[in-house]
Amino acid sequence: MVTVDEMLAEARAKLCRLEPEAAHLAYRSGAVLVDIRPAAQRAASGEIPGALIVERNVLEWRFDPRSAARLPIANRYDLPVVVFCQEGYTSSLAAASLQELGLFLATDLVGGFVAWRAAGLPAFGPADIYAYLNSVHP
Repeated sequence: MVTVDEMLAEARAKLCRLEPEAAHLAYRSGAVLVDIRPAAQRAASGEIPGALIVERNVLEWRFDPRSAARLPIANRYDLPVVVFCQEGYTSSLAAASLQELGLFLATDLVGGFVAWRAAGLPAFGPADIYAYLNSVHP
């Protein structure tokens, strides 16, 4: 048996994890940025514009190129995928799982959405959405 900390360390040893700025550059260069957080967490904390939302419980089915339930974009093993969660723990396990399926370029965002937002990268939060709606429909 292993502890969850050992599982996390093993998962991260397989990944070339990306700091927020590097993840942003990868996204702008064509990598798929995947938000695996549940809807309630996204609603409470905010979202990254352009990120593909695929909740954790269906991630492998949506990205396995051989799965009947895969997303149209997930049609090859060399697809660059950057997974993120709230703080960068669950995403490490998820990215390692994608690598086990053969997506050898899968990785995750160090620090998750919290680090992305702290780095000042593009994000919408609950307050941002309300401000936008009020400016469009005063």
